[in-house]
Amino acid sequence: MNWKFWNRKKTKTADKKKKSATREWTDAIIFAVIAATLIRTFFIEAYTIPTPSMERSLLVGDFLFVSKLNYGPRTPMTPIAFPFAHHTMPLINTKAYWDGWELGYHRLPGLSEVKRQDVVVFNYPMEADSPYLRPVDKRENYIKRCIGIAGDTVKLIDAQVYVNGKAIENKPGQQIDYDVTTSGVDINPEVLRDLHVSNYEGNPYYTMTAEAANTIKGYSNVTSIKPRIQPKNGGDLGVFPIDLRYKDHRFGWNVDNFGPIIIPKKGWTVKLDSLTLPIYRRAITVYEGNTLKETGSDILINGKKTDSYTFKMDYYWMMGDNRHDSLDSRFWGFVPEDHIVGKALFIWMSWDSDASFFSKIRWSRLFRGIN
Repeated sequence: MNWKFWNRKKTKTADKKKKSATREWTDAIIFAVIAATLIRTFFIEAYTIPTPSMERSLLVGDFLFVSKLNYGPRTPMTPIAFPFAHHTMPLINTKAYWDGWELGYHRLPGLSEVKRQDVVVFNYPMEADSPYLRPVDKRENYIKRCIGIAGDTVKLIDAQVYVNGKAIENKPGQQIDYDVTTSGVDINPEVLRDLHVSNYEGNPYYTMTAEAANTIKGYSNVTSIKPRIQPKNGGDLGVFPIDLRYKDHRFGWNVDNFGPIIIPKKGWTVKLDSLTLPIYRRAITVYEGNTLKETGSDILINGKKTDSYTFKMDYYWMMGDNRHDSLDSRFWGFVPEDHIVGKALFIWMSWDSDASFFSKIRWSRLFRGIN
């Protein structure tokens, strides 16, 4: 008689083959990849500032955490993709996703809507065009300040932004270019460095905040300091809306004197004519997927004659704080709501690649909130 019958289950369990070390490592890696992907998709993700378009609010080399929860996380639109690669595989430079299966745009509920003056990460809308032709969620990530929300009227007068007829607050880190004239004695480079004034080689002007300009104005060797503002009606062919049919910018807008322009809002119906069509054509066709043709004086959308259009999405107007060195909505127009990625929360690391070895970390910027 087997007096140890009660121990049979334990014995059988003990006799089961243990997982190999390779299997245990594989399971751990798969779990870590899935967990990290879910966190990056639905909760929070790290980003790096690669260009000076947001200086001096955000600096090149700032590492940020961006919240997906604030505006609501998007569900994956291009679900088959290599983990942790955005649109291009490192080293081999091939696509990191398969666009043979794309899902529609859906967003989970968020903590708030996008607000004016929020610093927002979004997908660059112009990568819908050739040669990129990337899906929405695989377009390059940009970071700018939201100047106007859906339904707002935006206008720039001498580099000052007005929203719905009122001048908006200029953030302390906002900067533009200035012409500086001296008595013949150059400004001490140490002073420029302490005031975080940029004077790129070959440029006859200085880039700085209004506070720095007021300080420099007080130096005895500075005879004048004036912002470099493009004149009104000095049309710039490079700014939105770009219409290659005209030799001059038909609206006479430039980066400092621009608009007014109404930002499309979901459910808003715009009357289409020779003035509105250049502004809203891209939103109607590229972002909302309609075909639009002009036959003489007639406008056909999806083959039907019309003189108006009702928008299906909300749109936003994004601008960089470094106003004279920022590729933003003044050049390519509106940002659709399905391109919104998340809200920038705080800087967790800041690295100055141009500094000496012992000064590369900008300690004063660590864990600084973004506003």
